[in-house]
Amino acid sequence: MNWVKIIATVVITSVLHINMQAQSLKNARDWGIPIGVLKPGKLNSITDVTGVTVGHSTVKKGDSVNTGVTVIIPHQGNIFQQKVPAAVYTGNGFGKLAGSTQVNELGNIETPIVLTNTLSVPAAMNGLISYTLAQAGNEKISSVNAVVGETNDGFLNDIRGRHVTEQDVVKAIQSATPNKVMEGGIGAGTGTVCFGFKGGIGSSSRKLPASLGGYTIGVLVQSNFGGVLTIDGIAVGEYLQKFSFSNELLNNVDGSCMIVVATDAPLDHRNLMRLAKRAMLGLGRTGGIASNGSGDYVIAFSTAEQNRVLHQTNNLPKPLLNLPNDATSPLFMAAIEATEEAIVNSLLAATETIGFKGNKVAALPIQQLMPLFLKEKK
Repeated sequence: MNWVKIIATVVITSVLHINMQAQSLKNARDWGIPIGVLKPGKLNSITDVTGVTVGHSTVKKGDSVNTGVTVIIPHQGNIFQQKVPAAVYTGNGFGKLAGSTQVNELGNIETPIVLTNTLSVPAAMNGLISYTLAQAGNEKISSVNAVVGETNDGFLNDIRGRHVTEQDVVKAIQSATPNKVMEGGIGAGTGTVCFGFKGGIGSSSRKLPASLGGYTIGVLVQSNFGGVLTIDGIAVGEYLQKFSFSNELLNNVDGSCMIVVATDAPLDHRNLMRLAKRAMLGLGRTGGIASNGSGDYVIAFSTAEQNRVLHQTNNLPKPLLNLPNDATSPLFMAAIEATEEAIVNSLLAATETIGFKGNKVAALPIQQLMPLFLKEKK
């Protein structure tokens, strides 16, 4: 019996097991950090909101190209023909959120929501328009309000090369699923940086108890901003001595954060706007400062089927369900908690990335931080 081989096999197997365990610890709750007091949905993902699907298309070429597309689809029907109530809130407007003015003017969204990088917004719009025009039932439409948001991934990505194509958008739409959202450096989060660490796509949800309506709130973020990182109330950035303005290398806090909030609660445009505003409080709880050069936007929509806005109408009044103002506070709290956790999850799921011009961004060293959270529990 070759004991050397046996011992080697055991060692390799043990190492692989440890690595697999580390790889499976992908979000805050996996690490024993339950953010907030409300319970998450089954998947702890924006797809806990019934009907919502998410798809990614990742564009990587060597080290220089690290970008992509992430798509959020509110329901599985023809969204142009059955628009969803929506609102867009601007936390800081240094960004390019295509379609936002019509969303707030009419109070609805008529396409899937696409996230990508700053210079790929035109390509994403073209892809989204082409997809919508090609849908059965849309043969006669002559105007499409494509909703496309962005963050600037130019530190890790050859952004001037504009590598995202219309086909990448269609691919992301076609790959969308109701499964738990894949997080970290994927899709539109492939090249993003957050709090000086590798950022990306993150998601979380909250399920209200029946006594508070039983509604679900789901959040997805594309994190690419700065500040002083705080996780569940603990000043992680300060502990690591890595935070914005701490030295010349970390002065840049600009970059942006796109936040998408979905709910099955029957909310109109006005209360969706109020809901969207609360998501910015979640960003603030992570230590984000909505800096001068950051484009921080929240897109909120309701999937309540009775409140869909039909493209073809008879111009007669339509009865709508509308949650009373006094019943919205639990939703506000849920949006704050889910946004905070989604941002943290985007960091925890990301891995070290070497990108454009050899620029390197490390992953958040969560193992190094665990003693802080264990101490907090004592």
